[in-house]
Amino acid sequence: MIYQGSCHCGRIALEVEGELKGAMACNCSICSRRGSLLWFVPRDKMSLLTSHEGIGTYTFHKHAIKHHFCPTCGIHPYAEAVNPKGEPMAAINIRCLEDVDLASVPVKNFDGRSI
Repeated sequence: MIYQGSCHCGRIALEVEGELKGAMACNCSICSRRGSLLWFVPRDKMSLLTSHEGIGTYTFHKHAIKHHFCPTCGIHPYAEAVNPKGEPMAAINIRCLEDVDLASVPVKNFDGRSI
């Protein structure tokens, strides 16, 4: 299935291909403040529909994850990193996807504070 999503103002728009079977809620210092629900997909399954120019990027701690956000509205639709196998991944904030019934998506909690 193909999902489309964006930040609030639409400056960052994306498309993701895959089967949304679940999401992760992390309790690390940034995720607990943002409240995002993350769906991890291979990076090549996500396409930006808008220019990468002007997208804000924030890294912290080990600087391994690039948290991308819109500098206009502040919303963070996705992040990028590599998985333990070294494969490029995208972490999609499913709250930014259109037509997703969040109540129907199983959410797994992850203890990011322990990392």
